[in-house]
Amino acid sequence: MTRPQLGEYHHLLQELRLDDGRFQRYLRLTVAQFEDLLARIGARISRMDTNYRCSIPAVEHLSICLRYLATGDSFRVGVSTVSKIVDDVVSTIWGSLVDDFMSVPTTDEWRSIAGRFEERWNFPLCCGAVDGKHMVLKAPANSGSQFYNYKGTYSIVLLAVVDSEYRFRVVDVGGYGRSSDGGILANSAFGQALRSGTLHLPSDLPLPGAEDRGPQPHVFVADEAFPLRRNMMRPFPGRLLPRERHIFNYRLSRARMVVENAFGILASQWRMYQCAVEVQPEVAERCVKATCLLHNFLRQTTPAAAAVGSVPGGEVEPLPGLGRLASNNAAREAIRVRETFTSYFTSEGKVPWQENI
Repeated sequence: MTRPQLGEYHHLLQELRLDDGRFQRYLRLTVAQFEDLLARIGARISRMDTNYRCSIPAVEHLSICLRYLATGDSFRVGVSTVSKIVDDVVSTIWGSLVDDFMSVPTTDEWRSIAGRFEERWNFPLCCGAVDGKHMVLKAPANSGSQFYNYKGTYSIVLLAVVDSEYRFRVVDVGGYGRSSDGGILANSAFGQALRSGTLHLPSDLPLPGAEDRGPQPHVFVADEAFPLRRNMMRPFPGRLLPRERHIFNYRLSRARMVVENAFGILASQWRMYQCAVEVQPEVAERCVKATCLLHNFLRQTTPAAAAVGSVPGGEVEPLPGLGRLASNNAAREAIRVRETFTSYFTSEGKVPWQENI
């Protein structure tokens, strides 16, 4: 390929030219953010020219990949070319940015996350909200029913821990679609670290203003698909509940909805989540990890006032639907912790609006 023949790619930059607003319409990405991202990974996605062809510039590699993630469209570039570029770029994004934008929190960082959850969502000692999201695939060849989920589609599962600012702090990607959220949690590195006590969570502390109740563990909040554990709070099962338990379910669900909101922002920004992706499961896994990382990159480099999904200070969000609440066995310690939070939310830790739910 000679240099003049590279013109087949020039339409890409013309269509996605940063200064005409097209790129922002897909990604809400500013010129500075694009240049920052290119500076971080450009050297690793650049290729050398050969005697037979000229390489595609790094800026076009990045543009093609972002376009694909944002729309699911290969944009008139050959399918084989796009598949190689996307796989290469998403792998590079993860390797280059993970330490800066999604490193596993330290004890002090978990403590800071818990402080923000208490300040913003009125749930003390909460280190994050946990949930799973399916990414739909075209049926992988020779996969049997492994990827077939309860919705009747084929998928891999993204298990995520989200903080109070809608940022992904821990992700585990690649669980089979047929698996339950609880099963994926049990098999994930995060779930195993949580069970073994190696997640470096802060030491137990009294609930604010309730020192007489004794030290309580730092917890994660989840829906009814997850097990009740000492460090994992889920709603009480049933619908005809005593007032105290109904209030606990409300307070937990109000904190838990941050992970659902984060998934909503992710799917609206990266529209490949809105269609069945026609790539191999391992490539889809790398794409999911890259979009989670880019989600954090955009939120941390976008002014707070312009961040997608921001909630004005002091605004109270409505109670989300709790869905089906199934029963589940739990250890006595986990039950005790949940009962302590339940009592706290109707006494020292109550908020004025909870009586109106």
